Amino acid sequence: MKTISSLILLLAVSCATPVIAAQETANAQVISKQQAMKIAQKTNPGRVLSIKLKQGAYQVKMLNTKGEVRIIQINANNGKMVNEQ
Repeated sequence: MKTISSLILLLAVSCATPVIAAQETANAQVISKQQAMKIAQKTNPGRVLSIKLKQGAYQVKMLNTKGEVRIIQINANNGKMVNEQ
C-alpha cells in the first residue's frame, strides 16, 4: 500500500513540475532594473530617485532637469514606456 501511495505522489509531483516552470517563465522579466532606468532616462533626462517593479512594470521615479519629480512606467517584458506621471 505504501508503494502505491508513493507512486501516486511521485506521479503528481512530476506532472505539476512543468506547470510550475511554465508559470515562473511567464512571470520572468525580460529587462533588468538597469535597462528600465536607461530607457526612462532617454525620454526624461534627470536623476533616478527610485525604481520598483509592480505588476509587470518598473516604476522609475525621477527628478528631471527642471526640478520636477516624474514617475515613468516601463513594461518589464518589452521595455516600452507605458505611462508617465
